[in-house]
Amino acid sequence: MAHNMRSWPDLCPAHDQASTVSEGAPLARDDFAVSTDTSLTVRPLVMGRHGVVAAGHFLAARVGEHILSAGGNAIDAGVAAGLAINVLLFDRTSFGGVAPIILYHARSGKLLTLDGLGVWPRLANLEHLQREYGGRMPEGILRSVTPGAPDAWLTALERFGTLTLGEVMEPALELAADGAPTSTCVAGTLRGLRGSIDKLDPVAVETFFPGRRAPDPGTVLVQPDLARVFRALIEEEARARRLGAERRAAIGQARDLFYKGWIAEEIDAFHKAHGGWMRREDLAAHAVEVAPPLHTSYHGYDVYTCGPWCQGPLLIQFLNILGCFEVDSFKHNSFEYLHLLIEAMNLALSDRENFYGDPHMVDVPINGLISKEYAREQAARIRSDRAAGAMPAPGNPWRFEPGSSHRSVAPIDVSRYVASAGSPPGDTSYVATGDREGNLFSATPSDPVFHTPMIPGLGFSCSGRGSQSRVVAGHPSALAPGKRPRLTPNPALVMLGGRPFMAFGCPGADSQTQAMLQFFLNLVHFGMNPQQAIESPRVMSLNYPASFAPHQYYPGRVDVESRIPAAVRARLHKAGHDVRVASEWAGVMSSVHAVLINPSTGVLLGAADPRRPGAAIGW
Repeated sequence: MAHNMRSWPDLCPAHDQASTVSEGAPLARDDFAVSTDTSLTVRPLVMGRHGVVAAGHFLAARVGEHILSAGGNAIDAGVAAGLAINVLLFDRTSFGGVAPIILYHARSGKLLTLDGLGVWPRLANLEHLQREYGGRMPEGILRSVTPGAPDAWLTALERFGTLTLGEVMEPALELAADGAPTSTCVAGTLRGLRGSIDKLDPVAVETFFPGRRAPDPGTVLVQPDLARVFRALIEEEARARRLGAERRAAIGQARDLFYKGWIAEEIDAFHKAHGGWMRREDLAAHAVEVAPPLHTSYHGYDVYTCGPWCQGPLLIQFLNILGCFEVDSFKHNSFEYLHLLIEAMNLALSDRENFYGDPHMVDVPINGLISKEYAREQAARIRSDRAAGAMPAPGNPWRFEPGSSHRSVAPIDVSRYVASAGSPPGDTSYVATGDREGNLFSATPSDPVFHTPMIPGLGFSCSGRGSQSRVVAGHPSALAPGKRPRLTPNPALVMLGGRPFMAFGCPGADSQTQAMLQFFLNLVHFGMNPQQAIESPRVMSLNYPASFAPHQYYPGRVDVESRIPAAVRARLHKAGHDVRVASEWAGVMSSVHAVLINPSTGVLLGAADPRRPGAAIGW
């Protein structure tokens, strides 16, 4: 076989020649070109000269475009669109949820991540959950962590935006106060919850099930409590401005109203009254982490992700392993290509299970994990003719971690995690924005209002992201006070030739990085334009314990969209993959959105995935 591992070794290398980009050396390429292939796509490739927005809801994309046309930059537009998503897609995101962000600010040249992720309250107790809930993560209020989204939105706006909070938040306030039509997707979610309406908290039922009935598509839903919070934040900023505060300081005053003022007091009182762990002190201590991203180079592209507090480094590990093979020599979505992708992804996903966690509280060998030397070692484990089967054992990235080369690895026991019927409720959305100045903004808001009880009078629930922590002592993502759960949302950003090139990401829990990888490879290796790259059929491995409780594990399983040819699916099965055929456009394959800046023309491009409702708008 031409690509048998015996002729696959050694691995890459020409690709490493571009790795000096991170040290500031010029990159001798800016040759990205949009394919002239006229094949029809389900959605158009959007273009604009001034700005582009791609978002998980069409009205959110329109909000972002409105902010751009009113003179805001991509960060202003991204925050505005993200706030609108919190209103419009309450079944997938919440203002009290998470909103990890990665952005490039052209004027300062800064490329940064904002974690947008809360931490476990000081009263959180792993032993309590082991004792009272049999080591399970319970439904409801006890899985609450501090809201990270408000701080992320406001900090991004304060430090890198140009408009006031009032200007950026006004569209979201209007959508909440005056109401927005229920989309077909949201209506479908609410219809699916009808059978468990008695188990939902009464505030959610009153807000989203008028007359205790699931609304039909087009029903206008008003969210007066959330509008109250938005209005209070806008008024607090305006009050600070009247007293002489500058724009940034005034936005900071609004932030403090949420985390230290009456909003925090109402969250505290509700949790005390209902057995929750959240207290005002937890909220007052919360601070978004602004930090440099992680990085790898791949075929001249510099790819940046968030840190191991989320699953973002998976994308880097995937690319580093694949960089050890001549991917250009494979036929797109052939058996050989998909088998290689699946096996590479499974190796990195095993590392995620064994090593990823909040680096403030867990010793994560992140330098080893994302090193190309470690990737070469991992790539050598892949057989071209046979699947590994169950989740492979992790590698030993400690051997490539400075100062830790002699540490050994004791693999985590995953036998406790078994496949079960059903799946966790869907959540998460995405927004990307770009403008003619070269600013790029990439954010993945998440946490439905239904994951934890809504706070009466506030219109949101505190982040239920605790569902992604483990109730197992010693696990790298085990629950602990002050610790961030290991997050699935993970926006990404790409530079080309030292210039801003692309913001991309998606919802989809554990499938996110897998979908992002396949989209990116379609651009780099197969000559597709961004919309074609998004719409191309995908595969998804489930060969690992899922991030959401109860952490279902399906050894060897891979889901394949039915547009992948039957002959390819048969060969994957014969090689030992547990192939399950998904629908033609399976929502479980994630919903990638992207914004690009064509380096040769400066024209902005936007693409949106038809697997879920969303839209791209150019201006």
